[in-house]
Amino acid sequence: VSCFERSEEMGSFSIWHWLIVLIIFAPVILGFAIMGPQKSVMVKHGASGLVKKGYFGYCWTYLLFGWLVPIIRGEIGVGVLHLILTAFTFGIFQIVMPYLYNKQHMTRLLTSGWQLNDQPEINRTAQIKLGIAQQI
Repeated sequence: VSCFERSEEMGSFSIWHWLIVLIIFAPVILGFAIMGPQKSVMVKHGASGLVKKGYFGYCWTYLLFGWLVPIIRGEIGVGVLHLILTAFTFGIFQIVMPYLYNKQHMTRLLTSGWQLNDQPEINRTAQIKLGIAQQI
């Protein structure tokens, strides 16, 4: 039997292969289906006038990079806490947090003087996704 004949047998995917692929990508599929993809909204600090991006929706970056996301966003203490929790739970924390992190981060920003500062339709979408009462 030549190697060309064997390649046909090895190239086919069984139902088990597809099941494993589905399980691996299940967090992303569920995150997008339940929360929608991660989107950005501009936020502005009321006192200082600083402007930066905030995010809402499923945090796929957290799924890939874990505790580094809070550190990159300037939340060193939160990042260290997430590193400890990820290690303590053997990585399960990193599978759960993408569903929660963007909302928690935006809540911390909005309760510390930041305000939504983007186009009205983007602000409204962010308010709905974050569970914020409509501003009058």
